[in-house]
Amino acid sequence: MSDNYLLNMYEKALKLPAGRKLFSMVFSRKAPYFATITPTISELRPNFCEVKFKKRKGVENHIQTVHVIAICNALECAMGAMAESSVPKHLRWIPKGMNVNYTAKATSDITCVAATDPEQWTADLGSGYDLPVRVKGVRDDGTTVIEGTINLWISPKK
Repeated sequence: MSDNYLLNMYEKALKLPAGRKLFSMVFSRKAPYFATITPTISELRPNFCEVKFKKRKGVENHIQTVHVIAICNALECAMGAMAESSVPKHLRWIPKGMNVNYTAKATSDITCVAATDPEQWTADLGSGYDLPVRVKGVRDDGTTVIEGTINLWISPKK
């Protein structure tokens, strides 16, 4: 058992039938906009999260590819779960911005990943610091359709 509440919830959910789906639904209630893409958190561990969602009419654009904003939503979902499962107890995080490049058409279901390195959470704090989270979205055939960073502001808890 981890000492992180979110990782504990995830590990408990994995023992249940449809546990990933159930965990993902509960997580999406924390930030209700995540539910618009019906994400499944397929892997969660410190410094890493993978989120999948299906290409369907509700997330398509006018050319029947997955809308980039739906993908950005999944990137932020992955980043949020990764950050919450990684942040040391004495710190807090908040997103500051997202920089992404669209690299290919999103013509299938999408897998989004958010990742950091463990040492990024132990930087000299001062009053706070920026932590860039690497993010990318990939089609079923392995082609990257979007990549970039979500910048977090890390500061001590009050």
